[in-house]
Amino acid sequence: MKAVASFSAFVGRTFAIWVILFAVLGFFFPDTFKQIAPYIVTLLAIIMFGMGLTISPADFREVVRRPFDVAIGVLAQFIIMPLLAVLLTMIIPMPPEVAAGVILVGCCPGGTSSNVMTYLSKGDVALSVACTSVTTLAAPLVTPFLVWLFASQYLPVDGWAMFLSIVKVVLVPLALGFALQKLLPGLVKTAIPALPLVSVAGIVLIVSAVVGASKPAIAQSGLMIFAVVVLHNGLGYLLGYFAAKASGLSLAKRKAIAIEVGMQNSGLGAALANAYFSPVAAVPSAIFSVWHNISGALLANYFSRHVEDDEQAGKPAVVN
Repeated sequence: MKAVASFSAFVGRTFAIWVILFAVLGFFFPDTFKQIAPYIVTLLAIIMFGMGLTISPADFREVVRRPFDVAIGVLAQFIIMPLLAVLLTMIIPMPPEVAAGVILVGCCPGGTSSNVMTYLSKGDVALSVACTSVTTLAAPLVTPFLVWLFASQYLPVDGWAMFLSIVKVVLVPLALGFALQKLLPGLVKTAIPALPLVSVAGIVLIVSAVVGASKPAIAQSGLMIFAVVVLHNGLGYLLGYFAAKASGLSLAKRKAIAIEVGMQNSGLGAALANAYFSPVAAVPSAIFSVWHNISGALLANYFSRHVEDDEQAGKPAVVN
């Protein structure tokens, strides 16, 4: 088990490399990887089950203890990214399916990778985890509503069916994971070191399946979609940071919220796009999954070199 844990930790640390590798494999061997497409929802459910195994009551105590900070993060997530997506689809000409996919990934909750990047950036990890948990639990209601509001001009949106899907692939697996954590704590504690391996495997398979199923669209519009994703992600970091700064939050909290806003649950976006729109609409989510792990690591490296004055003086920053 120790060897599995070590390998899992290694895979988790090199997440971005594996995502890039499997995206390339999906592009060059589409017939192989597009066969995974029917299992995208199942893979996402497994990932969310793993998240449920790691959620603790302490994550939600942060919401009660610091409601203002969490509210800023949650509101920034569900306001900044959807509106940026809409703005980009208005400015940059793109096919309706791609536009719907960009908006969909913008309406998704924060991704769990943000918690790792916040830790690496020396940010407020507890705040990041609390924001991810709240946006994930709110996703069944908020995501379908925002997608219906902003994307229905491009493609028909069945908000109710999308709500039911998110409940099935997000809330139910989360609840089952949390319940198992309480029922069999010893077993879960033993399994937790292997979870990064499971999560990375699930994400890379989802990405490779979407890329394989959408190779012609990527070959034709891949550079445009990549440019949109880079702008969406980068502006999300920037506006998230300044939203937190305008709210008077400390540097550690600003780091957490900037990363939380910029990094999306792109696996959920890919699953919903593939189920309700088309494989082409899932391409922005797949590219987002590749890019935000690269940009997140770069931003975390930059942030880690910038700390509050009291930290520079050798004193720990106070996190309220």
